[in-house]
Amino acid sequence: MAKSKVYFTDFHATFDENLLQKLERLVKTAGIENIDFKNKFTAIKIHFGEPGNLAYLRPNYAKVIVDLVKKQGGRPFMTDCNTLYVGRRKNALDHLDAAYENGYNPFTLGCQVIIGDGLKGTDEKLVPIDGEYVKEAKIGHAVMDADVLISITHFKLHEEAGLGGTMKNIGMGCGSRAGKMEMHSNGKPYVQQEDCISCGACRKNCAHDAISFVARKAQIDHNKCVGCGRCIGVCPADAVHAAQDEAFDILNKKIAEYTLAVVKDKPAFHISFIVDVSPYCDCHAENDVPIVPDVGMLASFDPVALDAACADLFNAQPANPGSMLDKERHEGEDNFTAVHPVVRWQCQLEHGQKIGLGNMDYELVEI
Repeated sequence: MAKSKVYFTDFHATFDENLLQKLERLVKTAGIENIDFKNKFTAIKIHFGEPGNLAYLRPNYAKVIVDLVKKQGGRPFMTDCNTLYVGRRKNALDHLDAAYENGYNPFTLGCQVIIGDGLKGTDEKLVPIDGEYVKEAKIGHAVMDADVLISITHFKLHEEAGLGGTMKNIGMGCGSRAGKMEMHSNGKPYVQQEDCISCGACRKNCAHDAISFVARKAQIDHNKCVGCGRCIGVCPADAVHAAQDEAFDILNKKIAEYTLAVVKDKPAFHISFIVDVSPYCDCHAENDVPIVPDVGMLASFDPVALDAACADLFNAQPANPGSMLDKERHEGEDNFTAVHPVVRWQCQLEHGQKIGLGNMDYELVEI
C-alpha cells in the first residue's frame, strides 16, 4: 500500500502571509479543491469547546474553510453532536448557546450551526458497518444527510482514548447520545435514583418495556433493555447514565469503527491543529497549561495517516516547563503514556488501518 500524504505547515507567519492565509494555502495544496462541492451540503465537524475551556480552536480557522467551500459552490454548515455527559452541550439549545458563546455562530462563520443529533441527542441514523465491535453505528442524522464531510480537529490528549485526534473528533463526536453510550459502555444504562423526578419520560420512550417505577423512582430491567440509550436523551433531570465501563482498547476500536461509518460513503477531508495541546479533552470546562510547544497545521484525505503524523510530531516535542507532561514524564516514556499511562493510544490507529479506514504509513509534505 502506498503511503498516504499528509501536508504540514508550522505556525510562523510573515508580513505577506498570515496564519489564516497559510491555512488556506495548506488545504488547497493538500487537494481540498478536488472535491466536488457544487450545491453539496457540507458538514464541517468541529468541537465548539465546553464553556470555561479556552484551548478549543478559534472560529477564525473554521471561517477560512467555510469561505473556501462557498467559493466552490458548496453549502457548508458547522456541526457537532450532543454530549453523553451532563454539561453545557447535552441538548441542542444549550449546545447552541455554548457554541455561540465561544464564537461559533452564523455571524462569525458565515454559515449556519446545526447540532447533528437534534434537540435531545436522539435524532440519529443507523449505519450498518458490520465491524468487529459495532454492527450498526448510531450517527447524528444531519451529519449523515450531508453530502461531504470536512473535519477540523484540535489535536490533544484524552483520558480514555489517549489520543484526541481526527478519529476521536469524527467517531465519538458524530455519534448520537446513544452512539456515544455504545462506544463508552459494555453494559446498559442505569438510573441514579436520587436524581429521578418520576416524570415518566424514560418509560414513555422505551420501546422494550424495560423501565418500571418502584417507590416513584425509575428502574431499568437489563434483561429487557437493548441499550439504545433513548432514555438518556429524554431524561430532563439527567438521572439516566451510561455504564461507561468499556475497556480502553475496545473504546478506541469502537471510535475507529464509528469513524468509518461516518466517512465510508462520502467525500471527506481532514484538518488538524497541534496547538494549545491540553492533557484532557475540550469537553472539560477547564484546560491546563499546554504540555508541549505549538507545532503546526496538518491536512490529509486519510484520517489514520493524519492522526499518525500528529502523534509522531507531538511525541517529538519537549515538555513545556511546569506542565503536566513535565511533571509526569519518566525516562523511556512517550508523551502520551507519560500523561495517561493506562491507555494504549496506538490501538485506535492500528484498528483504523485494520478496518480499511486509512493507512498508518504516511509521507509528510511540508509546505
